[in-house]
Amino acid sequence: QVQLAESGGGLVQPGGTLRLSCAASGPIFGIYEMGWYRQAPGKQRELVAIVLSGGRTNYADSVKGRSTISRNYVENRVQLQMNSLKLEDTAVYYCNARLSLVTAPVVRNDYWGQGTQVTVSS
Repeated sequence: QVQLAESGGGLVQPGGTLRLSCAASGPIFGIYEMGWYRQAPGKQRELVAIVLSGGRTNYADSVKGRSTISRNYVENRVQLQMNSLKLEDTAVYYCNARLSLVTAPVVRNDYWGQGTQVTVSS
């Protein structure tokens, strides 16, 4: 069974730094995209940042310039660092991976972590 284990998050002061990490495990054949989404109360889930196939990265406009996403291909891990946090960054952050399994190497599906709460408050 595929698992996405998230770590990081919690209470952060405005202007502070957030570091999130996510590691994928299980019968994985290949991971093609890996990234972070977030969902604030009363809002839809939105992309924060993602590492696409080939290593290209994509960021939401709201976090561009103050965030860095990186991927460790050996450990099947993705990390996100966000600086200069704002109150509106408060949300549940979800790790996402588009991957295929060893039992079906050509079939790609999205998998999600359980989510980690990030609260920006003084």
